[in-house]
Amino acid sequence: MPLEIERKFLLPTYPEQLIREGVLEVRSEHAIDQTYLALHEDQELRVRRIEDLRTGEIQYTHTFKRGFGLSREEVEVSISEGLYAQITGIHQAIPLTKRRVTAVWDKRTVEIDVYDQIDFIVLEVEFDSEEEARSFVPPEWFGPDISTDKRYSNKKVWSDLQRSTKET
Repeated sequence: MPLEIERKFLLPTYPEQLIREGVLEVRSEHAIDQTYLALHEDQELRVRRIEDLRTGEIQYTHTFKRGFGLSREEVEVSISEGLYAQITGIHQAIPLTKRRVTAVWDKRTVEIDVYDQIDFIVLEVEFDSEEEARSFVPPEWFGPDISTDKRYSNKKVWSDLQRSTKET
């Protein structure tokens, strides 16, 4: 099973100035609706609707992940719009929505997720090995490392969102 190795950082603010200065070169922007179908211990199943904000192209994915922290197993496959609609229609959950900006910084690809329903911005950097991930020294503007902080995992944020909407 393919392995995803990444570190996540809590950005204090969106790095607009770094984009203007050319320190961050934006490559793409997507709107993502992410709905979890099943969560069990360190495993998750989710679906996504991903819209390219420049072209309007939409794709749908189904993903299985296992693990927590720096590296996790991940299998992601494309699905049809019809299957996505059936799955989310049956599930009736509120998706976690975010805007993902993919950019290049210091010859590395970074992904910046700006969440709609909650007030935080996360920057992710993917690596080829755990050793490379551990030895990476982030710049100060990345903010605190939240790679192993479960409070900031997407599935935790999504679960909290589901609970808060049921309470209102």
